[in-house]
Amino acid sequence: MNKHLHKQIKKIAIVGPESTGKSTMAINLAKYYQVPWVPEYSRYYCEALTAPCTMQDEINMFHGQLALEQSVMVMAETDFIICDTTFLTVKIWSDAFFGETPEVVLNALPEHTYDFYVLLDIDLPWEDDPLRDFPNQREHFMEVWHRELKQLGATYSVVSGLGEERLKNAIAAIDEFLLNDN
Repeated sequence: MNKHLHKQIKKIAIVGPESTGKSTMAINLAKYYQVPWVPEYSRYYCEALTAPCTMQDEINMFHGQLALEQSVMVMAETDFIICDTTFLTVKIWSDAFFGETPEVVLNALPEHTYDFYVLLDIDLPWEDDPLRDFPNQREHFMEVWHRELKQLGATYSVVSGLGEERLKNAIAAIDEFLLNDN
């Protein structure tokens, strides 16, 4: 049996609306803390799509994100890992595009929790990307993130700032969580 299955590894998720620097932040935090990070599965999945995203694609992204996260967790030899987003994103996008969320996602939300969320603010300038859809709805999606995290009873902190200041603010939020969680 793998010795890590008995160890409680904390999961810190980097979340937020489009174009808030989640992937860059996740990579930089993983380097800073020298811990593993889980990439955003849906980015790779959507880059390979040859047709518009369907509800089945959302379900596939949910399963892919979970599998990727679980594989990193099994190999982790650290006290925590950094997750570049979570499958809560699947709920938010499914609601936005299809007006509903797949039942498998809804059922997993309360059971598959994260210890701490860093919610990145919308104070960064928008960067165009073929996988981004809502440049004019950033405030709306920031409100959606707040609402979803509160519904989960999640522990989270909003992080803003540009460049190095943003990273320092995220580190300060994580350090405070780690200090108070022990």
